[in-house]
Amino acid sequence: MTSLRMTSDRALEEAAALLRSGALVAFPTETVYGLGANAGNDQAVARIFEAKNRPNFNPLIVHVPNIECARRYGVFDERAEKIGSTLWPGPLSLVLARSDNCPLSPLVSAGLDTVALRVPSSEPALN
Repeated sequence: MTSLRMTSDRALEEAAALLRSGALVAFPTETVYGLGANAGNDQAVARIFEAKNRPNFNPLIVHVPNIECARRYGVFDERAEKIGSTLWPGPLSLVLARSDNCPLSPLVSAGLDTVALRVPSSEPALN
């Protein structure tokens, strides 16, 4: 089912429930509207590729709420720490080596050993 909601606490709760169930949601970021899914759910991630008619060799960006969360998914060296700490939240994606035991679907990385991570500054995207 497709529905449009203005950003509100209730809309964010609905979006979170949809994401947990494997559904897709569109949300505003500081640069564009994104199509989101649970990045740890293979089927949900595959739905993004299908919905966007995106080639499966083209990696996705994973939005996370903060740098602490990003460290669970990517390997931060000194340079990445400095860049992330300085420029996040904001419209910057860091492409990093996937961390050991990274719980994200391998589909987000399109089979690569890296992951693109972003901490957006848009409130709806952070929630």
